[in-house]
Order: sequence, then C-alpha cells, then structure tokens
Amino acid sequence: MSSEEILVGYDGSADATVALNWALDEADRSGRPVRLAYVFEWLTVVGWVGPGVAPGIWPDDTARRQVEELVRSAAAQAAADRPGRTVHGEVFDGPPALVLQERSAEAGMLVLGSRGHGGFGGLLAGSTAVSVAAHAHCPVVVVRDGQAATSGPVVAGVDGSESSLRALGFAVERAAQRDVPVRVLRAWGPPGDRWVPGFDPQEAAATARAAVEQELAQWRKTFPDVPVELRVPPGNPAALLVEASREAQLVVVGSRGRGGLRGMLLGSVSQQLIHHSRCPVAVVRER
Repeated sequence: MSSEEILVGYDGSADATVALNWALDEADRSGRPVRLAYVFEWLTVVGWVGPGVAPGIWPDDTARRQVEELVRSAAAQAAADRPGRTVHGEVFDGPPALVLQERSAEAGMLVLGSRGHGGFGGLLAGSTAVSVAAHAHCPVVVVRDGQAATSGPVVAGVDGSESSLRALGFAVERAAQRDVPVRVLRAWGPPGDRWVPGFDPQEAAATARAAVEQELAQWRKTFPDVPVELRVPPGNPAALLVEASREAQLVVVGSRGRGGLRGMLLGSVSQQLIHHSRCPVAVVRER
C-alpha cells in the first residue's frame, strides 16, 4: 500500500458506493491511486450446541469468496469507468474500526460511507466513524448517500490550534484543486461562554479576525488564485459549521482544537458534523 493512496472503506452498500465515487473524483484531481478495503469480521458463535458439534463459525469460506469477488468486481468497474486511474481492491480480516485505523497509517486519505452493511453496519449510528476519525493516521472523509456535492466552497473550521492549522492547509489545497473559494470560519464567544460586564464583542471579533488573517498569510502566498472568504461570527461552532455545510461541497476540521472547537473529536462538535452535515466532512490530524 502506498502512503499516497486513497483508502476507501467499501462493503457494496449505497453509501460505500457514494464514498468510492467521491474518492475517485479526488483521485482524478490529485492523481493518487485508490484502494477499496472490505473489512471481513469473522464472528464465532460460542456455546453449547449439542453433543459432538463444534462451535459454529460465520461466515464460511463461500461468503469470503463472495466478498473477494465483490471487491474485485467493484475495483475493476471503477478502473474501467475512470481510464487512467489505478484502482485496487483488498479484503482485510478483523474488527472494522481497528483494521481501518491500522491501515490508515499507510494511506494518504481514508474515505468512509456513513452507513453500510456487512463489515460497516451502522457506521455512523454507532462509534465506528468517530473512533476511526479520532485515531486514524491520515485525514478521514465521511460521506453520506446524497452528499456528493460538486459545487460550493470548501469550508474550514479554525480556532488557532495546530490541528486546525493543518485542517486549514488541507482545505485550501482542496479548494485549489476544485477551483472554488475556501470559506474560513472562526467562531467566537465570551470567556466561559457567558456574556460578562466589560466584554466587548467588536473587540473579540476583531481579535479573532486578525488571528485568522495571520494564519492565512502563508496560504494566500502559496495559492494566490484561491479566493478566501473569512467569516468570524459569534455562536456555537458546531451549529455554525453545520449551517455552513448547506452551501459547501466539503467541510474540514482538525482532530482536536481549543477555544470554540475544544475537544473537537471527543466532544460534540465533530459528532454533530458527522451526523448532521449536509456535505462530506474531512477530519484532519497529525500523522
């Protein structure tokens, strides 16, 4: 597996197909190879089932061969649909979240559908997506069926942390590839999230704007042709990012933040984005 590959969690479901198409679009822009990964979890039924009968194992070898054929067929079809793209398929064994986290160390990006069946059942409804996004070694993009937007800006949620700075760079690069603006959102509020006497909202907004402008300086130089829209509204960062996702084709956040985005992955902000964003969400973390 190449460190530049786009790894796609694939199980043949509708959401996995949308995730695969998103990854292929990304590969068209970046030139990266794509690898489909089906995580095959063997379940052992342990218990007394009768004299001389061993514990049952599911699924059997026939199911495994069917999975391998599913992945081969999907990879071959994707390669045929995208001439010039390199597409591989591979079946891995083990718990889906753990396997994807481990394999992400060898990938440039990991793309997941929000729900699936088989190895990815209940992906967003349970803890798998949050766990993978929290512990993966590369950026993780979560895509829901019907979310493959191809218009609108790339939105970056920033708060001045190192994690959000990496997210900002990721967002600007994606905006440059797509030839669209990057919309940078920096939420702010009073200390302790409560309005107190002497707190000056205008000064707080100006301070937040100046900080983000400083962070943007290097990216404006590197990508001078990418239009930048900077917004520093007051309010809850999760709610603001979810609202911004209505007009975006991608929302990018860091894995952890401070201030308005504190506890990004372990708190409510990232979970609300994963559950409620109207466009794909990218979670960027340090390798």
